Amino acid sequence: MPEKMRAMVLNELGLVESKPLKLTEIDRHEIQTPKEVLIKIEACGVCHSQLHGIEGDWKDIGIPPTLPTVPGHEIVGKIIEIGAEVKKFSVGDRVGITPLLGSCMQCQYCMDEKEYLCEKMEVTGESLKGGYSEFITASEDFITKVPDIMKPEYAAPLFCAGITAYKAVKAAEPEQNKKIAIFGIGGVGHMAIQFAKISGCEVTGVSRKENHLNVAKKLGADHTLVYSTKQDEFLENLANKHGLFDAAIVFAPSDDVTDTAIKSIKKGGLVVIATVGNVPSFLAFEEKTIRGTLIGSRKDMQEVIKIASEKKLHVVTETFPLEQANEVLEMLKTSKVDARAVLIP
Repeated sequence: MPEKMRAMVLNELGLVESKPLKLTEIDRHEIQTPKEVLIKIEACGVCHSQLHGIEGDWKDIGIPPTLPTVPGHEIVGKIIEIGAEVKKFSVGDRVGITPLLGSCMQCQYCMDEKEYLCEKMEVTGESLKGGYSEFITASEDFITKVPDIMKPEYAAPLFCAGITAYKAVKAAEPEQNKKIAIFGIGGVGHMAIQFAKISGCEVTGVSRKENHLNVAKKLGADHTLVYSTKQDEFLENLANKHGLFDAAIVFAPSDDVTDTAIKSIKKGGLVVIATVGNVPSFLAFEEKTIRGTLIGSRKDMQEVIKIASEKKLHVVTETFPLEQANEVLEMLKTSKVDARAVLIP
């Protein structure tokens, strides 16, 4: 008989208030190929995108692609078994997994170190291989070493929120004294503030919630602004107090926020959209640039771990037991999580 493991399984899409995730015993993952490792999960961050997938908001873009599924795609754990051809890691190593669980390794995207754009990309947490469980297998080519001094609950959010924030800031072309606004200060935005500050930018945090703005201030934001759905009022307040931005990064999954961010930058400025949504309006004659971004490469992930270790990146987390996943997602939905919730199996 195969060994079992506990997992929070999604059998049917539904509002998190209805507790769609069910604590279930399923077959424990086993090594299938010589380059795979078996990881005992120590922590898994709770990403806002999982909330959208679970509730069916993203069915039109094929997320999740199949049911049943085990969500969770920012994972840290310890290797407890290795395949016969594993050379980069040993039993006992602490490692992390991003949403990128695998790719073809042969297409143009993979050859250009943009494997996260591969048409055959395998996504963590969109099958039974997800982090809301006790074990997972992964190829040694798609895991990243985590220093032993990093606690699992600190490191786990780096593997989605961290790499997403890093890549978005990099896409915004940061430089000394560049005025960058971060729209949405949550699990990803609070890290983006720090990456932008490390790059020497003048950073403004924008959020509807006062508690999120307080987090932004503590993490070094030069300015904070309360977001208002009254766009004209918000833009007038911005112009009077700070002037228009050189660039803006949007993490809030709202077309209205994206529209406001585009209007908040100077002519010739740059907006980076790091969420799912549409661009409501765009005036080409203002020579603004709109750029999309998606997580990052394996090389980017190594850089995130290096920066977090050397610059003492602050990761704001709250920990919860695995079986409280539904309640945690509901807290996230109602903005009761200051930054990143982390599940501990």
